[in-house]
Amino acid sequence: MSLPGSKSLTNRALVLGALADTPSVVRRALRSRDTLLMARALTSLGSHVNTADADWTVTPGPMAHDAEIDCGLAGTVMRFVPPIAALSTGRIDFDGDPHMRERPVGPMLAALAALGVRVDPPAARLPFTVVGSGSVPGGSVQIDASSSSQFVSAILLTGARFDRGVEVTHHGPTVPSAPHIAMTLAMLRERGVSVDATSDRWCVAPGPVPAIDSVIEPDLSNAAPFLALALVSGGSVLVPDWPGDTTQPGDALRDILAAMGAEVSVDDAGLLVRGGPTIQGVDLDLHDLGELTPAIAALCALAASPSRLRGIAHIRGHETDRIAALAAELAALGARVEEHPDGLTIRPGRLHGGLWRTYADHRMAHAGVILGAAVDGVLIEDIATTGKTFPDFAATWAGLW
Repeated sequence: MSLPGSKSLTNRALVLGALADTPSVVRRALRSRDTLLMARALTSLGSHVNTADADWTVTPGPMAHDAEIDCGLAGTVMRFVPPIAALSTGRIDFDGDPHMRERPVGPMLAALAALGVRVDPPAARLPFTVVGSGSVPGGSVQIDASSSSQFVSAILLTGARFDRGVEVTHHGPTVPSAPHIAMTLAMLRERGVSVDATSDRWCVAPGPVPAIDSVIEPDLSNAAPFLALALVSGGSVLVPDWPGDTTQPGDALRDILAAMGAEVSVDDAGLLVRGGPTIQGVDLDLHDLGELTPAIAALCALAASPSRLRGIAHIRGHETDRIAALAAELAALGARVEEHPDGLTIRPGRLHGGLWRTYADHRMAHAGVILGAAVDGVLIEDIATTGKTFPDFAATWAGLW
């Protein structure tokens, strides 16, 4: 089965296209709710993002008027767009879906304020307003990014357009999802932006952001439920165009599924996963791979031995509190689950059908369909929530049977 484009790469490419000095093209862009919200947000600010064709064009434009930004449930919109809004000369209002008002953004907004940006009122959650002055002084700033790596990426993506560039130093516990920061740095360097980085300090030099045409890789995290089918069925799943070299954290699925008993190989045809006779439990630190947790937890509930998933306290602040949601839903279907502050212990249990609640979270829906492939009578509450990153998910899933 073929995967749609990466949301993380698409939205970063759109942001950098809007900040560039000339128009650019984003090829094989993901068309989903999150990416369309980003396109509309950047267009509202003054750029023009044409999403009519398979390849999207981004034409930078003056940011000289007030605007309202709908973040929906897109963390990248809520966090990546405010630094761009600070370069405008208007009042830019941000809000989103009701649950989005619960997701953290305060540390990033505080960092913007320290860099000379006016945020009205000083906020930790949606809604808020960025009052642009046409420029941002920039400079050095500390930020606690322990709840989301997006706080760092947000400032780095726009930092070259700040008067003095930006130096971001993380101050606090470890940063989760570090591969996403690596993705941001790689995309900046690809455009010729000068970047210097250590494990907890990142510098972006001031200067133009040259436009380039991007080709978006398949979204590897969206492969998780499909590749899980190989383990559930004892069959095989082939995903073509799997990149040989990537910054996407979803590439870790190769090692994780192999540890759970699958046979995994990559060649010119793509990534091939073959299921084994049983699914093996695992002990995994998923600190950098939080978005894979729901799918992996579902496989753990079907495993022949216990599993421990750790290092993921930060996913309590994702689309929903994913640790609590997984514990509740797995237990409701008969799994033996222990919830920890930073993860889950899952032991084999006698599973049965029932309603799997999705909490408006596409990754929770991914976990539910994996269980439904193995257990009769599992009803997914809202499969449409997968449209956040994979609009044709239900039809693609049904087409595999």
